[in-house]
Amino acid sequence: MAGTSIGPTSSAGRILTDSHFGRYPLGVDLHTTVADRLAGAEQRYTANRRAVVEVLDESDRPLTIPEILEHRSGLAQSSLYRNLAVLEETGVVHRVHSSDDFARYELAEDLAGHHHHLICSSCGTVADFTVSAEVEATLEAAFEGVAGATGFRAEHHRLDLVGRCRACA
Repeated sequence: MAGTSIGPTSSAGRILTDSHFGRYPLGVDLHTTVADRLAGAEQRYTANRRAVVEVLDESDRPLTIPEILEHRSGLAQSSLYRNLAVLEETGVVHRVHSSDDFARYELAEDLAGHHHHLICSSCGTVADFTVSAEVEATLEAAFEGVAGATGFRAEHHRLDLVGRCRACA
């Protein structure tokens, strides 16, 4: 993703590092991880699925289907829908809902690292952001307090700030 450093690579592709939104596990190749996840669901890591993963990995924000197609003109829209469904079902891709009619897609948090979203209520644009470790710890403590008080068992959290982007403000 733009603005972040990329770890060392192997012949199979980029190695996940903690420099990209705190990616983990360290030293594990993105494509190997995706292939293993798909194989566990009896799915193949096809060239088209790899292309989708690469587009999402190179982006600094969640992308709509038309945006993914802009980055890889060889992908057919119908194939992209099917591949995104499989990638989402297997936990490789996460769908981000915004204020417009377009779903946006990004790599799952365990692949892309923990982050949050800025969502424009006017144009629907979604941007990623991170907070310091101290702020993240404060958020976690607050969420654990709410969960404990209500008996809710939280697995993880997402924080979406909804407002107007610079262009729409």
